[in-house]
Amino acid sequence: MPPYRRSYRRRSGTSSRRRNFDEAVQRAVEGANAVPPTNGGRVFALTADNTPTELGKDPWVPVNRSQPITVSLSFEFATFDHTNMHRLSRRSVNSLLRYGGHRRRDATAAASIASPNLNDSGRERDAGVRCYSILPTSICSGPAFPKPLKSGKMILSGKRYESTASEFQTSDAPVEKYEYQAEVSRLMDLIVNSLYSNKEVFLRELISNASDALDKLRFLSVTEPQLLEGSSELDIRIQTDQENGVITLTDSGIGMTHQELVDSLGTIAHSGTAKFLKALKDSKDSGSDSNLIGQFGVGFYSAFLVADKVVVSTKSPKSDKQYVWEGEANSSSYLIREETDPEKFIPRGTSIKLHLKRDEKGFAHPERIERLIKNYSQFVSFPIYTWQEKGYTKEVEVDEDPAEAKKDGVDDNVEKKKKTKKIVEKYWDWELTNETQPIWLRNPKEVTTEQYNEFYKKTFNEYLEPLASSHFTTEGEVEFRSILYVPAVTPMEKEDIVNPKTKNIRLYVKRVFISNDFDGELFPRYLSFVKGVVDSNDLPLNVSREILQESRIVRIMRKRLVRKAFDMILGISVSENREDYEKFWENFGKHLKLGCIEDRENHKRLAPLLRFFSSQSEEEMISLDEYVENMKPDQKDIYYIAADSVTSAKNTPFLERLYEKDLEVLFLVDPIDEVAVTNLKSYKEKNFVDISKEDLDIGDKNEEKEKEMKQEFGHICDWMKKQLGDKVASVQISNRLKTSPCVLVSGKFGWSANMERLMKSQTVGDSSSLDFMRSRRVFEINPEHPIIQMLNAACKNNGDDEEALRAIDLLYETALISSGFTPESPSQLGGKIYEMMSVALSNKWTTQQAAFDMHSSQAQEAEIVTGPEPTLEAELVEPIEITSQK
Repeated sequence: MPPYRRSYRRRSGTSSRRRNFDEAVQRAVEGANAVPPTNGGRVFALTADNTPTELGKDPWVPVNRSQPITVSLSFEFATFDHTNMHRLSRRSVNSLLRYGGHRRRDATAAASIASPNLNDSGRERDAGVRCYSILPTSICSGPAFPKPLKSGKMILSGKRYESTASEFQTSDAPVEKYEYQAEVSRLMDLIVNSLYSNKEVFLRELISNASDALDKLRFLSVTEPQLLEGSSELDIRIQTDQENGVITLTDSGIGMTHQELVDSLGTIAHSGTAKFLKALKDSKDSGSDSNLIGQFGVGFYSAFLVADKVVVSTKSPKSDKQYVWEGEANSSSYLIREETDPEKFIPRGTSIKLHLKRDEKGFAHPERIERLIKNYSQFVSFPIYTWQEKGYTKEVEVDEDPAEAKKDGVDDNVEKKKKTKKIVEKYWDWELTNETQPIWLRNPKEVTTEQYNEFYKKTFNEYLEPLASSHFTTEGEVEFRSILYVPAVTPMEKEDIVNPKTKNIRLYVKRVFISNDFDGELFPRYLSFVKGVVDSNDLPLNVSREILQESRIVRIMRKRLVRKAFDMILGISVSENREDYEKFWENFGKHLKLGCIEDRENHKRLAPLLRFFSSQSEEEMISLDEYVENMKPDQKDIYYIAADSVTSAKNTPFLERLYEKDLEVLFLVDPIDEVAVTNLKSYKEKNFVDISKEDLDIGDKNEEKEKEMKQEFGHICDWMKKQLGDKVASVQISNRLKTSPCVLVSGKFGWSANMERLMKSQTVGDSSSLDFMRSRRVFEINPEHPIIQMLNAACKNNGDDEEALRAIDLLYETALISSGFTPESPSQLGGKIYEMMSVALSNKWTTQQAAFDMHSSQAQEAEIVTGPEPTLEAELVEPIEITSQK
């Protein structure tokens, strides 16, 4: 930063000026809590050639009338001949001199760039001169001064801070106020190329401006009917010239005078609509209902997104003249002239002609204009007409060829029927493109179900009727109207559950379509399947009207929309037609389960909507309310088991004792079920309990019996734990087994077997977290099972028996599989099973085969010894007749 210089001429009063300067320096030093220099502290003046001149002594330094000087205040614990001078900014200098260091100590921290070193002569002349810093000791001991200061001529640790000013005046310096300036061409470039992300919105902005002009005229005509003279129609007309690439948009609104044309189009960010609304609020008509759309005053310039030249012709009923405004893209100026061509006169309103860019001439196609109107401005409150090509069919006579007539042999004197053909006659005419009354603005009592369904199919391109709909109006702190729908089926791509940008909610502001691309602002992603429209008059949008700004209004709106969506889904669940909710759950059940994970605030609304299979309802899903109704009187918890299928869940050994006690258990067979239920934690003051985890309480605890069991089987538990080692945390007597010898249960706070299996199967899962999250495993045994009783006997008789130890290992590996875990080495488990099979089956069939072979060989030997037996002759017996006697 250049030094702060102020030029003055030598005249009378110089000494007083110097005295004022010295007093200011003294005050700055005292304010900084520093000791004034007593041995060598000096004030220097730097002339234009940076030559230091001492000012601490009389006479005052002669000053060249044409040459400015810089008065330098330099105080530092260092020597001139070994340091560089650093300059403060102009603001820091003024602060130090005017207020002292005690009020602007932070200004000294702004010293940054080094000024040129003093010349050699200055160093030689001032060598050994000591200077003192105006900074207080507390500041000097900060990070910039890592070592304590010492006396002597050596270079000390520190920084030099220099205040430069040519002179000081005791009165405050004059303050000047400036207005912000803008480079118009650059600002226009930002508006056109950076403000909007979609070029199609130009038509939406221009139609919104035209609608505002019509609304202003309609409002003012109530008190000034003469404004409607000449043309009472209030409409918008759009005509295209595809060949020349021209779009003309004309409205019969209020128009603009010459001054309004300059203010509205010549001033960027000047909103005539906002000015009109402000005037309404300040007047007696502040309570009038207004549907004006404009807010920011930049929508008109979106025309330059597609046009390189814009011509505006406008006629106000308050003026006798018609004016023309012309502007071009990338230009910082515009033209205004009076319209003199009678053929171009308009009775009232504004006509905007867009000369499209070469690459944007596709917008001049009538069908594309019609599509844009139906997408963005379908429900503007004034009719929009487009210039369309039409046709009708008519019959025309066809001249018959004389040669063909002779060939047919028809007599010329006979009158014959003339031949005709059908042709399509084409013509151009105005066609109404929009609907002026949106369905959500109507009274819900006046709209039929068929009309709701028709609107749903037309708006969202659906072919099936929705399962439910909700039409409501919210008033109070936030006012908006909305219609929500629950689709009958999921979309074909099936990505909505992970992609919140589903384009299912269409947002309108004052009936003008804004966007349908939101990232969870209005609906959470687990309700992204809900479709509908939302129309509000006071949503906080950004200037491009494409992004919702985070605000309290949006949060309140989101909360109310979510609540209405839950009410709509709950209505389906309690309807008489149970199949509707079954269809809904099949399509969107996973979404609600995801909501249990992501939205804790709505757990009470989500839980009644959940459905699960159970041990007493394997074919039909039940709700949590139905489960609670079926609970036993002494049952305190809601039991569940997570598995990969209903078959696996109902055959798990964890259910044996609960089956016996007729306790119902929920089957969580969807991968997301366990996480959802874990996040719910409880329902109607009933805790969810996983029966595959330790410390299961099913209400049949008997402390005396448990004590006896521990005394009788405690030694076998210790024996098994010693054999299994770190594979299990402990071995305990089980209270959940009836027919199985053992089971492996998970720790209370870790992953279950099902969750561990799911986490291992994750494509992008982190294998390092498996060991951390894998819970402690507890090996529970059934003391009533014969295998456990035999092992108990083996433990008492010979605890080191190898077969018994192998049986323990095989029991553990088998319990891994039956409990839902994955064995670490399936091949080793297979080898152990084959070994046990071979032992069990050894000599079971080989003994019988050997006895059979021995008997066969003995029979053959007997035949050889005795020889062949003699042949017997047959005796013929005559038949005898038998008669019955009565």
